[in-house]
Amino acid sequence: MIGQKHRFHGHNSLRYVYSNGRTVRSKDMAIRFADNPRRKNYRCAVVVSKKVSKSAVTRNRIRRRIYELVRSYEDQIQGTPDIVVTVHSDKVASIDSRQLAKDMFKLINDASLIG
Repeated sequence: MIGQKHRFHGHNSLRYVYSNGRTVRSKDMAIRFADNPRRKNYRCAVVVSKKVSKSAVTRNRIRRRIYELVRSYEDQIQGTPDIVVTVHSDKVASIDSRQLAKDMFKLINDASLIG
């Protein structure tokens, strides 16, 4: 899990990323990001809709897996971006961890968030 200082607080803080951010998408998830010069640290949120899975257990498993992958790239993230990862498929809950890490790395790399 990422630290408290790297999390979004409240729905209004996501509004900036949704209105001003750029998007990189794969078939199972998408990353929307926007640079936020008013911050000292990056922030990240993972959005998993009930359309993905009705089960809260499954949605939370997906959320924890994504947060852990983002935390593993914490020291490589350049600047102070606001990052929103939106999951579109329930396959993310059961996919092999190596494959998920590879997919996530490709998205983060395509977004030019790591250096």
